Amino acid sequence: MTAPQKKKKIPERKCLGCNESKPKAELIRIVRAPDGTVSLDFSGKNPGRGAYICKSVKCYEKAVKAKRIGRSLECEIPDEVIAALGEELARKEKTE
Repeated sequence: MTAPQKKKKIPERKCLGCNESKPKAELIRIVRAPDGTVSLDFSGKNPGRGAYICKSVKCYEKAVKAKRIGRSLECEIPDEVIAALGEELARKEKTE
């Protein structure tokens, strides 16, 4: 007799915009690298401290307005970096 198959646990993360817990694969990671640069991490595997948002511009704007990204990454994020991240996310949203 074989043992029953265990259900694989799916990691969940909380979106900074809508505050909903979702599977990690459905979210985009914003990462602060060890050298201090902030960027979007579509693979979810870059080294550094991460924060997660939904793949929508609306959640991104909500997180930026409430300054949740900087607070979560424990650093001050320059306005030009915030704008570049927003543009990159908007481009990615259009291609999907």
